[in-house]
Amino acid sequence: MADNHTKPSNAVHVREMIHQKKKVKNFSQVLEKSIPVFLFLFALISILTTAGIIYTLFIETIEFFKIVPIWEFFTGTVLKPMSQNPEFGVLPLLSGTIISSVIAMLVAGPIGMMAAIYLSEYASDNVRRTLKPLLEVLAGIPTIVYGFFAFTFVTPLIRSIWPEVEATNILSPGIVMGIMIIPMIASLSEDAMTSVPNSMREGALALGATKLESTFKVVIPAALSGIIASFVLGISRAIGETMIVTIASGSSKNFTFDITQSMQTMTAYIVEVSGGEAPAGSTIYYSLYAVAMTLFVFTLLMNLLARYVSRKFREEY
Repeated sequence: MADNHTKPSNAVHVREMIHQKKKVKNFSQVLEKSIPVFLFLFALISILTTAGIIYTLFIETIEFFKIVPIWEFFTGTVLKPMSQNPEFGVLPLLSGTIISSVIAMLVAGPIGMMAAIYLSEYASDNVRRTLKPLLEVLAGIPTIVYGFFAFTFVTPLIRSIWPEVEATNILSPGIVMGIMIIPMIASLSEDAMTSVPNSMREGALALGATKLESTFKVVIPAALSGIIASFVLGISRAIGETMIVTIASGSSKNFTFDITQSMQTMTAYIVEVSGGEAPAGSTIYYSLYAVAMTLFVFTLLMNLLARYVSRKFREEY
């Protein structure tokens, strides 16, 4: 009789377990189907943000070119947005941006490349683990600190050697931007060189090549795509730098190639105009967006170039 009483209760217990498992399974299926949707929405945020930025820049830039001819903007050598007869030539800003970026790369390129070669090919594991984080500390310093360092230390140092240099000039921020970019070039180039298989190094050494010869004739050509990409990204970083040039290069809108003079970059002009002196709806207000769109296209082309170079010269191992 006891067995007759326990069988139904056991059957009910089993049915409840099966029902609960079905609920858990259904919930897992719903969760599994909803996860891709949530991830897609999060991925869509960055795309929508980029689209919103482009839309805003494009609309306001169109308003500017309704007032100022596009040909005059891109070929004009005079920028006087505050004068009674304003002129809006962007070439002074382009020259300042390009010159400061070239100076930065002349500093960062050789130093960053030599640091990458040492860390990848010559440094021991202990030295590499110590030096690489110390080198990357430079990337964590706020750019405004670099700006004041350029203005209060580097510029007086340069003027003590070269008195013709003005108090605000394009040389000093260019050098400091190069110092700031060194970790980017060194780290990315070192990663690219480290990814080269050791068998290629050993093969070169077995054929009688020295350590230096194997580095420059085997390792660097094999890691060329990553190295070039690091240089292009470094240039993009220099083009988009704001605070260093705003503090140390001055606000003179000179169309010149004299690195001892004060010059203004596109980013510094944007900071100046957005400071509140330009009333909304005015020509100078719209010029801010025209310059920002030019800067956006400039950096976009550099990033596309970096992607193209990486794919073009990529080596599969």
